[in-house]
Formats: sequence, C-alpha cells, structure tokens
Amino acid sequence: MYYPHAGLIAGFHGCKLSVRNKIVSGKETGLLHSNNSYDWLGHGIYFWENNPQRALQFAKEALARQKDNVSKPAVVGAVISLGKCLDLLDSANLNLVKRAYLQLSDIMSKANIPLPKNIKAADSIKNDKLIRQLDCAVIEYLMDENKSFDSVRGIFTEGKELYPGAGFRDKDHIQICIRNPNCIKGYFLPLAENKTFRVV
Repeated sequence: MYYPHAGLIAGFHGCKLSVRNKIVSGKETGLLHSNNSYDWLGHGIYFWENNPQRALQFAKEALARQKDNVSKPAVVGAVISLGKCLDLLDSANLNLVKRAYLQLSDIMSKANIPLPKNIKAADSIKNDKLIRQLDCAVIEYLMDENKSFDSVRGIFTEGKELYPGAGFRDKDHIQICIRNPNCIKGYFLPLAENKTFRVV
C-alpha cells in the first residue's frame, strides 16, 4: 500500500565509454537487458542507486576481467521511476520472495531437479557469493507468477570489512533492476562536483 520512491530517482550504470556515448547521443535507444543466470535481482537493466562512484568501479573491474585494455570505463546516469517495485527492503516483499522460494523448491524437488546455488566467484572475498543463481531463479519464478512488477530493488553487501568486525563492507550498495524499460525516463551524463560550492 505504501510505495517508497513515488517520485523520480537517479540511477547509474557502469559501461564502456563507447556505449555511454551512444546512449546519451541517441544513437542507441537504451541499455540492454541482462539475462544472466546469476543476476541476483533477476533479469533486466541494472543501476546503482545514487552511486556513480560504484558504477565506475564496476566498469573498471569488468573491463579488467575481460582483459580489455582498449575500452575506457564510463558511467551513464538515468532518471528512473520505479513503478511497481519489488523492494527487498520491504518486509511484505521479502515474504513474497520467501514464499516463491518455497514454491520453486517444492516444484524442483517433485521433478527431482536440484535447485541452483549461490556461489563464490573465483576472485571474490571469502563470504561474497557473487554468482547468485539461486536468487535469480527465485526472483524469475516470482516474476513469472506475478507479472505486474516493473522493477526490483535490493541492498547488496559486498567486499572487505571497513574495519575488523564491521557489519559494513567497502562495496555495499543499493542496486536496482529495471524490468519495464518505460520506467527509464531519460539518460544523462553525470556531472563532476563543483568543489567551490557545498553539496546540495
């Protein structure tokens, strides 16, 4: 009943400079949906909420993994309306996801098919399960059962502890997955901060 983010928000997507330039110039109409089996919020277009620095960090890491020494990393901003959002910071939505897991688990068990698992990437930190095949399967099952969601939003804990025993990690972020591309109202080039004025 109470939908957060009823207005517009800023999302940031890390990519190659060539991709960003095509998007903001209108040569490309938009970013492509990600359809990987490990997409933790399911399939769609991924953005970091209000976090261009993390988007740039991701772009640099992705190019390094691809051993791409030619392309330059960049960030494109987007003005987004989340529409009807499966917000995973909301208790009611977490209950929907839990119920979807139980239903999917029952179906797979009856078919004698093992559920996918969330696993570590080869280069990830000890507890980071970055390959989220189970989470993706659960979200996709939920979306197949309830096609009315436009977006998914969740908090992602990732990286090294900020200090010994900390509950905070150096790559923690809120991520958004846009399933309905009509939620993206426009793309923009993020501006550098003007250091002579205070942040507003």
